[in-house]
Amino acid sequence: MPVKKILKEHETSMKKCVEYLHNEFKGVRTGRASTGLVDNIKVEYYGSMTPINQMANVNAPDATNIMIKPFDPSSLKNIEKAIKASDVGLNPMAENGAIRISVPPLSQERREKIAEQVKQMGEAQKIAVRNVRRDANKKLDDDEKNKVISEDDRDHAKKEVDQMTKKYTEEIEEHTKAKIEEVMTV
Repeated sequence: MPVKKILKEHETSMKKCVEYLHNEFKGVRTGRASTGLVDNIKVEYYGSMTPINQMANVNAPDATNIMIKPFDPSSLKNIEKAIKASDVGLNPMAENGAIRISVPPLSQERREKIAEQVKQMGEAQKIAVRNVRRDANKKLDDDEKNKVISEDDRDHAKKEVDQMTKKYTEEIEEHTKAKIEEVMTV
Protein backbone atom coordinates (compact mmCIF):
# COMPACT_ATOMS: atom_id res chain seq x y z
CA MET A 1 0.00 0.00 0.00
CA PRO A 2 2.76 2.55 0.72
CA VAL A 3 4.02 2.14 -2.86
CA LYS A 4 0.66 3.13 -4.36
CA LYS A 5 0.47 6.12 -2.04
CA ILE A 6 3.96 7.27 -3.04
CA LEU A 7 3.17 6.86 -6.74
CA LYS A 8 -0.14 8.71 -6.48
CA GLU A 9 1.39 11.52 -4.43
CA HIS A 10 4.24 12.08 -6.87
CA GLU A 11 2.03 11.77 -9.95
CA THR A 12 -0.13 14.55 -8.52
CA SER A 13 3.00 16.70 -8.16
CA MET A 14 3.94 16.01 -11.80
CA LYS A 15 0.43 16.97 -12.94
CA LYS A 16 0.76 20.23 -11.02
CA CYS A 17 3.96 21.01 -12.95
CA VAL A 18 2.05 20.64 -16.24
CA GLU A 19 -0.88 22.73 -14.95
CA TYR A 20 1.50 25.45 -13.77
CA LEU A 21 3.13 25.60 -17.20
CA HIS A 22 -0.27 25.78 -18.89
CA ASN A 23 -1.23 28.74 -16.67
CA GLU A 24 2.10 30.46 -17.32
CA PHE A 25 1.58 30.12 -21.07
CA LYS A 26 -1.74 31.98 -20.82
CA GLY A 27 0.18 35.15 -19.99
CA VAL A 28 2.59 34.89 -22.92
CA ARG A 29 2.02 37.38 -25.75
CA THR A 30 1.40 35.81 -29.13
CA GLY A 31 0.52 38.90 -31.17
CA ARG A 32 -3.19 38.24 -30.73
CA ALA A 33 -5.33 39.73 -27.99
CA SER A 34 -5.98 37.25 -25.21
CA THR A 35 -7.56 37.82 -21.82
CA GLY A 36 -4.81 35.62 -20.38
CA LEU A 37 -2.39 38.51 -20.87
CA VAL A 38 -3.99 40.45 -18.01
CA ASP A 39 -5.52 37.65 -15.89
CA ASN A 40 -2.51 37.38 -13.57
CA ILE A 41 -2.09 41.12 -13.04
CA LYS A 42 -2.99 42.08 -9.47
CA VAL A 43 -4.56 45.42 -8.58
CA GLU A 44 -4.57 47.16 -5.21
CA TYR A 45 -8.25 47.22 -4.30
CA TYR A 46 -9.34 48.30 -0.81
CA GLY A 47 -6.01 47.30 0.69
CA SER A 48 -5.60 43.87 -0.88
CA MET A 49 -4.06 42.68 -4.12
CA THR A 50 -6.86 41.34 -6.36
CA PRO A 51 -6.53 39.73 -9.81
CA ILE A 52 -8.15 41.81 -12.57
CA ASN A 53 -10.44 38.98 -13.64
CA GLN A 54 -12.03 38.99 -10.16
CA MET A 55 -12.90 42.67 -10.25
CA ALA A 56 -13.85 43.25 -13.89
CA ASN A 57 -15.27 41.69 -17.02
CA VAL A 58 -12.32 41.00 -19.31
CA ASN A 59 -12.85 40.08 -22.95
CA ALA A 60 -11.15 40.22 -26.33
CA PRO A 61 -13.73 41.58 -28.80
CA ASP A 62 -11.32 41.12 -31.71
CA ALA A 63 -7.76 39.94 -32.43
CA THR A 64 -6.13 43.27 -31.56
CA ASN A 65 -8.03 44.59 -28.51
CA ILE A 66 -8.74 43.66 -24.91
CA MET A 67 -11.62 45.35 -23.08
CA ILE A 68 -11.78 45.57 -19.29
CA LYS A 69 -15.02 46.78 -17.69
CA PRO A 70 -14.64 47.06 -13.88
CA PHE A 71 -17.56 46.07 -11.66
CA ASP A 72 -16.71 49.10 -9.51
CA PRO A 73 -16.07 52.18 -11.70
CA SER A 74 -13.93 53.74 -8.94
CA SER A 75 -11.30 51.02 -9.49
CA LEU A 76 -10.66 52.09 -13.11
CA LYS A 77 -7.55 54.18 -12.31
CA ASN A 78 -6.07 51.44 -10.11
CA ILE A 79 -6.52 48.84 -12.86
CA GLU A 80 -4.95 51.15 -15.44
CA LYS A 81 -2.01 51.83 -13.10
CA ALA A 82 -1.48 48.10 -12.40
CA ILE A 83 -1.42 47.26 -16.13
CA LYS A 84 1.12 50.01 -16.81
CA ALA A 85 3.29 48.80 -13.90
CA SER A 86 3.16 45.13 -15.01
CA ASP A 87 5.76 43.58 -17.28
CA VAL A 88 3.36 42.66 -20.12
CA GLY A 89 4.30 45.77 -22.11
CA LEU A 90 0.75 46.89 -22.93
CA ASN A 91 -0.58 50.45 -22.94
CA PRO A 92 -4.09 50.73 -21.42
CA MET A 93 -6.45 53.60 -22.31
CA ALA A 94 -9.43 54.50 -20.15
CA GLU A 95 -12.56 55.42 -22.08
CA ASN A 96 -16.28 55.44 -21.20
CA GLY A 97 -15.88 53.63 -17.85
CA ALA A 98 -13.78 50.84 -19.38
CA ILE A 99 -10.17 50.19 -20.32
CA ARG A 100 -9.18 49.36 -23.87
CA ILE A 101 -5.82 47.78 -24.58
CA SER A 102 -4.55 47.60 -28.15
CA VAL A 103 -2.28 44.63 -28.69
CA PRO A 104 0.24 45.57 -31.37
CA PRO A 105 1.62 42.92 -33.71
CA LEU A 106 4.98 41.48 -32.65
CA SER A 107 8.17 41.95 -34.66
CA GLN A 108 10.05 38.82 -35.75
CA GLU A 109 12.86 39.64 -33.32
CA ARG A 110 10.38 39.96 -30.43
CA ARG A 111 8.69 36.69 -31.44
CA GLU A 112 12.05 34.92 -31.29
CA LYS A 113 12.74 36.31 -27.80
CA ILE A 114 9.31 35.24 -26.59
CA ALA A 115 9.81 31.77 -28.12
CA GLU A 116 13.09 31.48 -26.20
CA GLN A 117 11.29 32.45 -22.97
CA VAL A 118 8.62 29.83 -23.66
CA LYS A 119 11.34 27.23 -24.18
CA GLN A 120 12.94 28.20 -20.86
CA MET A 121 9.56 27.94 -19.08
CA GLY A 122 9.12 24.44 -20.49
CA GLU A 123 12.65 23.43 -19.44
CA ALA A 124 12.04 24.69 -15.91
CA GLN A 125 8.95 22.49 -15.58
CA LYS A 126 10.73 19.45 -17.04
CA ILE A 127 13.38 19.96 -14.35
CA ALA A 128 10.61 20.20 -11.75
CA VAL A 129 9.17 16.87 -12.98
CA ARG A 130 12.61 15.25 -12.78
CA ASN A 131 12.99 16.60 -9.24
CA VAL A 132 9.69 14.94 -8.33
CA ARG A 133 11.08 11.67 -9.79
CA ARG A 134 14.23 12.05 -7.69
CA ASP A 135 12.14 12.61 -4.54
CA ALA A 136 9.93 9.60 -5.31
CA ASN A 137 12.95 7.36 -5.88
CA LYS A 138 14.55 8.58 -2.64
CA LYS A 139 11.33 7.84 -0.73
CA LEU A 140 11.16 4.36 -2.27
CA ASP A 141 14.82 3.70 -1.36
CA ASP A 142 14.22 4.86 2.20
CA ASP A 143 11.12 2.66 2.55
CA GLU A 144 13.03 -0.36 1.22
CA LYS A 145 15.95 0.39 3.56
CA ASN A 146 13.53 0.59 6.51
CA LYS A 147 11.91 -2.71 5.45
CA VAL A 148 8.54 -1.07 4.74
CA ILE A 149 8.55 -2.41 1.18
CA SER A 150 10.48 -5.20 -0.54
CA GLU A 151 13.32 -4.69 -3.00
CA ASP A 152 11.14 -6.03 -5.84
CA ASP A 153 8.34 -3.60 -4.98
CA ARG A 154 10.84 -0.75 -4.93
CA ASP A 155 12.29 -1.70 -8.31
CA HIS A 156 8.83 -2.08 -9.86
CA ALA A 157 7.72 1.27 -8.40
CA LYS A 158 10.87 2.99 -9.72
CA LYS A 159 10.01 1.76 -13.22
CA GLU A 160 6.51 3.22 -12.82
CA VAL A 161 7.98 6.53 -11.62
CA ASP A 162 10.24 6.59 -14.69
CA GLN A 163 7.23 5.95 -16.96
CA MET A 164 5.30 8.78 -15.27
CA THR A 165 8.30 11.08 -15.64
CA LYS A 166 8.57 10.26 -19.34
CA LYS A 167 4.83 10.81 -19.84
CA TYR A 168 4.74 14.24 -18.16
CA THR A 169 8.03 15.37 -19.69
CA GLU A 170 6.65 14.55 -23.16
CA GLU A 171 3.41 16.38 -22.32
CA ILE A 172 5.39 19.47 -21.30
CA GLU A 173 7.42 19.21 -24.50
CA GLU A 174 4.22 19.06 -26.60
CA HIS A 175 2.72 22.11 -24.84
CA THR A 176 5.99 24.02 -25.28
CA LYS A 177 6.26 23.21 -29.00
CA ALA A 178 2.61 24.21 -29.56
CA LYS A 179 3.12 27.53 -27.75
CA ILE A 180 6.32 28.29 -29.67
CA GLU A 181 4.48 27.57 -32.92
CA GLU A 182 1.65 29.88 -31.81
CA VAL A 183 4.13 32.66 -30.98
CA MET A 184 6.05 32.31 -34.26
CA THR A 185 2.92 32.25 -36.44
CA VAL A 186 2.34 35.69 -37.89
